[in-house]
Amino acid sequence: MIYGKRIRLRGVERSDVPKFYEWINDPEVNEGLDVHLPMSMQDEEQWFEQSAQRAQAEKPMAIEMCEGNDWKLIGNCRFFHLEWTNRAAELGITIGDKSVWNQGYGTETMQLLLQHGFETLNLNRIYLRVYSTNPRAIHVYEKAGFVLEGTLREDAYKHGKYIDVHIMSVLRSDWNPIKEKK
Repeated sequence: MIYGKRIRLRGVERSDVPKFYEWINDPEVNEGLDVHLPMSMQDEEQWFEQSAQRAQAEKPMAIEMCEGNDWKLIGNCRFFHLEWTNRAAELGITIGDKSVWNQGYGTETMQLLLQHGFETLNLNRIYLRVYSTNPRAIHVYEKAGFVLEGTLREDAYKHGKYIDVHIMSVLRSDWNPIKEKK
């Protein structure tokens, strides 16, 4: 497990699937995700089965917050599109539990993912895609040290209109000063 101050990242378990199913079908949660149709429980179970077959570095992780002596599931995250020759990977995060939005859990998760990516996976570049219509997520990514690389104009279609998608990244050379400030 990967521990932060208030959260931990752990492997996803089958018992997490019902909560993921609930979140992926919540319009507010999936607003920032590449989801266009309702997902069935079978779809989520199939995602879980496929995830178990991924390489270890690309398996999803559950995000849990410390709640007294227990841990509460609040989201999930993972690296994908790993390019070992280029030492690069894309990442994704979902804080599905809306009761903990705007409390810094996304920022702490991103910091843990960057630490894991640079110090454990030995990556040089970690990047993500974010809809231009998602200022809350953009703010979280900027706080974690991501910088805007560019914009894919009208790259996504949501709610009857095309929207821009930003590409943001952190390089290892960006991470070292960020890490030393902590």
